[in-house]
Amino acid sequence: MVHYDATWTVAPALPLQEHRLPLSNLDLLLPPIDVGVFFCYASGNGNDDDVPSALALKAALAKVLVPYYPLAGEVVATAAGEPELLCSGRGVDFTEATAAGAELRQVRLSMPDESADKLVPAKKSGVMSVQFTKFKCGGAVVGCVFDHRVCDAYSFNMFLVAWANAARGGSSSVSPAPSFDRSFLAPRNGISSSVDTLADRLFVPVSRVPPPSTSAAPAAATEAFNRIYHVSAADVAALQAAAGPGRTKLEAFTAHLWQLYAMAADTSDRRPSCRVSMGVVVDGRSRLRPDGAMGAYFGNVLTIPYGILGAGDLRGMALADVAADVHGWVSEAASGERFRGLVEWVEAHRPEPTVARAYLGAGESDSMVCVVSSGMRLPVGEVDFGTGRPAFASYHFPWPGGAGYVMPMPSARAGSGDWVVYVHAAPELVRAMEQEPTVFRAPDGRRIFG
Repeated sequence: MVHYDATWTVAPALPLQEHRLPLSNLDLLLPPIDVGVFFCYASGNGNDDDVPSALALKAALAKVLVPYYPLAGEVVATAAGEPELLCSGRGVDFTEATAAGAELRQVRLSMPDESADKLVPAKKSGVMSVQFTKFKCGGAVVGCVFDHRVCDAYSFNMFLVAWANAARGGSSSVSPAPSFDRSFLAPRNGISSSVDTLADRLFVPVSRVPPPSTSAAPAAATEAFNRIYHVSAADVAALQAAAGPGRTKLEAFTAHLWQLYAMAADTSDRRPSCRVSMGVVVDGRSRLRPDGAMGAYFGNVLTIPYGILGAGDLRGMALADVAADVHGWVSEAASGERFRGLVEWVEAHRPEPTVARAYLGAGESDSMVCVVSSGMRLPVGEVDFGTGRPAFASYHFPWPGGAGYVMPMPSARAGSGDWVVYVHAAPELVRAMEQEPTVFRAPDGRRIFG
């Protein structure tokens, strides 16, 4: 049982001139949804010096909110009804909590509804919130949640590393400083958005979202399951080898997951021939600026290509063939020109909100939908607030959409090459994952925390 002791608002250490910061066209593609992440710090002998303290975290947070001032602001509406940032310096809500009757090793990490849900704060206002939870064993968990409209995981990773550096006594000036230069994502003059047909295939204005098909009986309505799994480096390598030469680990993993969805369809109330949509979130920084100029850009620079195949076809394909299909539609979208075309496509449809077609799937009532978003760039070892690297970390993203969402990230265990995978998916997909003899395993808190 977690007891919430007090909530403070941590403001930037230096005053800020209030101003408004427009969201970019790529920010405007995101719905109003929050993303969570949490870090577990074990205490070797119950000594408070082994884990971060709330006081040190708050002091460092105030310092790092000076360069990362958008996180201390609020999302408000423009006259046209679009979201934008009010950089007011209101601060970040910071909750201190205790789990006095529990030890970290007793936490069921694989069941985030029972664990992470109580360790990651529910944001009530502002752009970001933090929760610091202390356990009976002396261990602690730092949970954060942020508004996805303001930034993507890449951007938030930059903030986490800067926050940890400040807690370790590092310089108050962040290097490199985050960039909020929206000109990187400004539409080009005189370029017609009609030339980019891919953007039309990947996104759609909300007024044009097709109604669900009634051609097939709907599958039984069920709540999505949330799980956290451990995937060994050996299993990742085996998947990549089976996917064929030239395929990335993420492409191989996505192909395997796509086939698991097809297996799940075969054991559910859905038609065995139902179609399965699989999407992948692609970062565009290095595609738009190969010279690295966007390396410190803070915001969203994402697109979501996807593919649709019949469950029966997927079950009959070799993993290498499925991975080749994934590689094809990811590569098509992952170019600077495609990202520039998407920027201009959004400009042509403003101020109407849009939605990624990857979340809509095949438009059939019993189709299955999933999107994979890589968190592999999260430098877990650098989220060291002065007392050592975390023993465990994971995303937590129990979003309300009907589509599945899967987010792999590096294991906190130094040099292991293992993954931690957050899964929000239909119950039949979770069952298919857990019936596998390898790949998806529940993390063992007793082994992780001792």
